[in-house]
This record gives sequence, C-alpha cells and structure tokens, in this order.
Amino acid sequence: MESSAKKWLLLLALATSAPALTSPALATQEVVLRHDLGARAEAVLATLVARFNDQQKGRARVLLQNAKSVPEPGQLPQMALLDADDALPFFGVVPRFKPLYRVLGEARERIKGRFFPLVKDAVDDPAGRLQALPLGLALPVLFWNKDAFVKAGLDPDSAPATWLELQHAAGRLFDAGHKCPLTSSRFNWVHLENISSQYGEPIAVHEGRGVTKVVLNRLIDIKHLALLSSWNKSHYFRYFGPGDEADHRFLSGECAMLTGASSLYPQAAHAGFALGMARLPRYDDVYGATPGRLLPDGAALWVLAGQTRQQDEVAARFVMFMLRPEVQRDWVKATGFLPMTPVAIAALKADGEPPALLDAAARRLSERNPLPTEVKRGFGLTRLRQILSEEVAAVWNNSKSPMDALDAAMRRVNAAGGKRPGT
Repeated sequence: MESSAKKWLLLLALATSAPALTSPALATQEVVLRHDLGARAEAVLATLVARFNDQQKGRARVLLQNAKSVPEPGQLPQMALLDADDALPFFGVVPRFKPLYRVLGEARERIKGRFFPLVKDAVDDPAGRLQALPLGLALPVLFWNKDAFVKAGLDPDSAPATWLELQHAAGRLFDAGHKCPLTSSRFNWVHLENISSQYGEPIAVHEGRGVTKVVLNRLIDIKHLALLSSWNKSHYFRYFGPGDEADHRFLSGECAMLTGASSLYPQAAHAGFALGMARLPRYDDVYGATPGRLLPDGAALWVLAGQTRQQDEVAARFVMFMLRPEVQRDWVKATGFLPMTPVAIAALKADGEPPALLDAAARRLSERNPLPTEVKRGFGLTRLRQILSEEVAAVWNNSKSPMDALDAAMRRVNAAGGKRPGT
C-alpha cells in the first residue's frame, strides 16, 4: 500500500534555539497541548512530544491532552491543535488566541520566509502575519469505496473526473441499493470556497476605502449548490452536518463516496475496504476552470492568550522544534498532512520519496492564492462559515432555493459592513 505521503504528493502533482526559560534550579515549566487527533496521528504526536521533552533536560515539558477526555469543562490549555471553526465544542467556550507571530517575536524566534506561500496563506492575517502553525492542513479530495463500486458495476479503479460522471456513479450506486451514494465533510470549504477558487471567483472583493464585501451568489456557486440540491432530492447525496460528521459515515461503509480532507486517508486506508482517492471533480462545461487551484484548510497549532511569559516561551520553543526538517518529515509521513516548508520536501526526498512528485508538490505549494481577496481565519471566515451552514441547511430541507439561501447568507454577512465581514 502506498504511504499517505505518496498519496498527497500524487494529488499535488495533479493539481537557533530559544533563550533559556529559567534557571535549572527552578521547577519544570509545563504546558498543556490539547488535540482531538485520531489514534494514529495522536501516537506520532506523542512520540514527537516525548522527543521534545527529552531535549529540554527538565527545564520544560509539554503535556498532551485529548479533547475527548478533558477532566474539567472550561479549563483551558496553553496550546491547542484544532480547526478554529471547532473552538466552541473543543473548549466549551470561545477563547482568545495569541497570534503566533507575537509569541515567536517575544521569544526572539525568527521563521520569516520558511513556509510555502499556499500553506502560510491558510493561517496568516490580512497583513500576512502568522496566526498559528499550519500543522494539520489538507486539500479537498474525493474518496470512494472500491468494493461498493464493484457491487454497483462501476470500474473501481476509475475516479469520476467530472461532476456529471459523479452523478452517474451516484445513480448506479443508488440503484444497487446504496442509501448513501455520496456525502461530504466540511461542506462550505469543499463545495463553496474551493469551487469558487477553481473558477477564479473570489468570495470577498474590495469596494474601496478598505471596505470588503462577500460575494456568494455568482453563477458557479448557484449552479453547484443547485446540482447538489437535486442530488439530495434524488437521494444521491446526503448531508450530515457542516463539520466532519460525514467522515465516520464513509469509514463505516454507510456512504460509498465522500468529498472531504485528504488527511483522512491514513484512517480510511484501514477502514476495511479497498479505498480510492482522487482530486475533486470538475465542470467541463464552464470556461476558465483551473481544477488544481485548491485552498488548503484544517487544523493548526494555536497558542491561547493570557498565559505567562514562561509558558509562551515553551510554546515558541515547541513550534521551532516542530519546524525541524526531520520532525516535519516524520509528521507528514505518519499523518498525511501537507508539508509546511521546502525543508520538509527536502527531508522527504532524502527519505526516499519520489523526487519528481516532490518537485511537483513544491511547485504547487509555492503558488500564491491567485484570488485578489479572501476572508481570513479570525477575520470573518469562521462567522462566514457559520452563516453559510445555517442558510444551506434550508436548501436540504427544501425551505429555500439555492439562490435564495446564498443571497440570504450574503446579506447577513455583509450586514456588519466594514473591513471584517462576519466578525
């Protein structure tokens, strides 16, 4: 079986140490890192944390905490590896985060220029300043259950390349008795933000004097949501929620196809069925499409505000540790997340991964977002997704048309006005 690193490489081809914390005579400074990773990713993170702790020689220690087993609700950690959209269920409250560029600056750590532009773009602010460490990013992809394809008389080794081909496959699966031919996780990111990106239509546009407006009702947006709405009515598509709710429906075999994050691959590869993964389908009847122009998203390492200087320094030291080439290599190979830096690519090459595919990956990740404006994490993106989820839900229950839902979402987001729509 191919490694998870090779899988994302194939998709991309398509498309100083810190100052001492304290005197050795003082107590060890402990910092809690909360996460909600699956077992495989949690195991590799635990190994890396143990390696970091050993190198601190008793001065500092990072303690891992699984979000599913937090002893006291409302008790906050010092660091968290999460998708910021999930902050409320993750913490029980919506905490404040301290921008990573400030954490590192105060600790006199410099990482300017280290990140691939496309990766950094997912976690910076409108001024290009780093807000978090992009440890857990992924690309939107299509997964399919090859065993289900065989039972439906479909070629298990041929991925639907267009949305029309996907509709055909969903129909065949439904006729073969599958009650859930297709589902999706992270619906807004996959089916609205990335569809807009593929067709060169920015979600946010400048209207002069620093005012940014969100545009959600372009023809491609309406066309795509209307198509999915028709599939929902035909029982070709089932929606289980705006987050990762659909993942376990696919992993259990209940759903035959899934659009979601490429980082699901290591878990899906051990789900008990033959697995296929390919890039998102495209429209072949829409001019100007760039199918490989996709926007990464996912979990990042955030530092919570309100910590002591010593705790922030440990967090900065840990971030620099995670940026080491050999650490990035081990992390990427074990989890399937995207590499953050060119040195990670070099380390993967040295470890025997295919050079041609690595070069293609580096070229793709080195591209900058070609759209002139976008809504940033912490600067309107989370609120935008919340509103979209509320309005799109009305499409699934047939109480609003796709156009009405997108119009309503756009009005609500823009009602706040100003530079930060949706905040």
